Amino acid sequence: MPEILPEFSNSVKLKYVKLGYQYLVNHFLTLLLIPIIAALSLEILRSGPDEIINILKSLHFDLIQVLCSSFFIVFIATVYFMSKPRTIYLVDYACFKPPINCRVPFSTFMEHSRLINKSNPKSVEFQMRILERSGLGEQTCLPPAIHYIPPNPTMEAAREEAQLVIFSAMDSLFKKTGIKPKDIDILIVNCSLFSPTPSLSAMVINKYKMRSNVRSFNLSGMGCSAGVISIDLARDLLQVHPNSYALVVSTEIITPNYYTGNQRSMLLPNCLFRMGCAAMLLSNRRGESRRAKYRLLHVVRTHKGADDKAYRCVFEEEDPQGNVGISLQKDLMVIAGEALKSNITTMGPLVLPASEQLLFLFTLIGRKIFNPKWKPYIPDFKQAFEHFCIHAGGRAVIDELQKNLELSGEHVEASRMTLHRFGNTSSSSLWYEMSYIEAKGRMKKGDRVWQIAFGSGFKCNSAVWKCNRTIKTPTDGPWADCIDSYPVFIPEIVKL
Repeated sequence: MPEILPEFSNSVKLKYVKLGYQYLVNHFLTLLLIPIIAALSLEILRSGPDEIINILKSLHFDLIQVLCSSFFIVFIATVYFMSKPRTIYLVDYACFKPPINCRVPFSTFMEHSRLINKSNPKSVEFQMRILERSGLGEQTCLPPAIHYIPPNPTMEAAREEAQLVIFSAMDSLFKKTGIKPKDIDILIVNCSLFSPTPSLSAMVINKYKMRSNVRSFNLSGMGCSAGVISIDLARDLLQVHPNSYALVVSTEIITPNYYTGNQRSMLLPNCLFRMGCAAMLLSNRRGESRRAKYRLLHVVRTHKGADDKAYRCVFEEEDPQGNVGISLQKDLMVIAGEALKSNITTMGPLVLPASEQLLFLFTLIGRKIFNPKWKPYIPDFKQAFEHFCIHAGGRAVIDELQKNLELSGEHVEASRMTLHRFGNTSSSSLWYEMSYIEAKGRMKKGDRVWQIAFGSGFKCNSAVWKCNRTIKTPTDGPWADCIDSYPVFIPEIVKL
């Protein structure tokens, strides 16, 4: 018996009905104004020039009325432009590229794991299963102190890693932009798990001999979403400090946080987190509008921490042997999903076209009034954005967002390839993804990018950027020597 095929004609009709609905709603004002303008034009043509001149002559303007009206218009325009937020530009950014001697192939990682955890083969087997399904490739890197057996997570080694990743990214940024360290007015450094004294921001100021009145901030304990929090802080500061440059450095220091115990929830980060750093130069100077790569449109921060369960998802703890590490609980994806819903609800009205907002509103009203079991409508964010940068926290995170937001493989390509090539670089992963899109030559003028970051707390923070000019394929950067080999096929399981 031949297989019954689906009725494709119906799906095609529905597709065109939806396209027609979207066009009608999104261009409602235009479609409404066209016939009105056409009718007025016909009426003017029908009246003739003599009648129009007579109408104009019949109008009498009092000098006081003209002056008052002009003053009112000027006053309203002044208030509008004074209260309008300053435009924030992303002049350029740079990502740290780890040296090849820091590379950790699967075989090396598992050999070290067997030597470190030789008294507990179950822990070794667990790490191997995680690595097989992680989506990471053979090129990811760990800092030099972790290559020792056993690892050497000293304060000195941690500072050396911080200097390596931060200074390399900043040197590259200064070279690309031509900006001198003394030109920087605001400095923000975020690193979640390594917060030494003197701070990392003080280390940067001392290294580059920045001005004594530079406004510096050091953010810690905010997880992988801290990069967007830093951008939000820079935006707020640039609103009140005109004609300024803000330098944001986003990183995570792996050295002091490598776990050598046997608790599984704390072994998981060992398999996913790798070294990385990004440095971003933002400005509110109008003179930067031409050469700046992007313009910041929106930042949305949501914090799903209503109960203690949210705080237990990602946190630092100590096992019975006294080993300290980062614990990732099974509830992580559930809480992440709730945080994402809150972020989408806030972001939607800011970026979605009217057609999607109406559908979302009608579904919400229907669920409240008629049937709570109705499936909630997930807006089509592909109509609002050309590119998506989803935090490369792990394969499960990317899979879940691709499914929930109904994204194509190309939309999440940058996230998957970043995870494969660099691993989870925490708060800087979004910028490696942005760099991937640029290296592929896909970033065009007017394109909108949605950066979605997850972090401890539990937080879901996102930022929206608009491309200021078509980006030429860069000849440098973290992808320069390998972009031609990407994208690569990533199997579900890599047998080790």
